Formats: sequence, structure tokens, C-alpha cells
Amino acid sequence: MLRLASILYSLISTSLAGSFIVVALVTGYTTLMPIIYAAAAGFVLALPVSWAVSKQLYDDS
Repeated sequence: MLRLASILYSLISTSLAGSFIVVALVTGYTTLMPIIYAAAAGFVLALPVSWAVSKQLYDDS
């Protein structure tokens, strides 16, 4: 299950980080630090999300 979670993390983290960066830019935060914070939040939030998704996929199969 750890291997599946790490593969999913590589996909989910980039998606979440990119989405959070777009949200930061659209809301007017165009300096460097808010963009870095948004990317970091996406990467951190992707850890439990990828673990939960991999657990659901592993339990169903």
C-alpha cells in the first residue's frame, strides 16, 4: 500500500499545489511568499489525501 500511496502522492501533490497557486494568484497574492505557502500547503495536504485514496483503492481490490 505504501508504494501505491507514493505513486498517488506524486500525482495528487502536484495537482493540489498547482490549484492552490492558481487560487493565490487569482485572489491577488502575486508576491513570492504567498505562492510558496500555497505550494507548500498543497504538498502537505496531499500526504493524508494520497494515503486515504490508496487505502480506499487497496481495500476495494
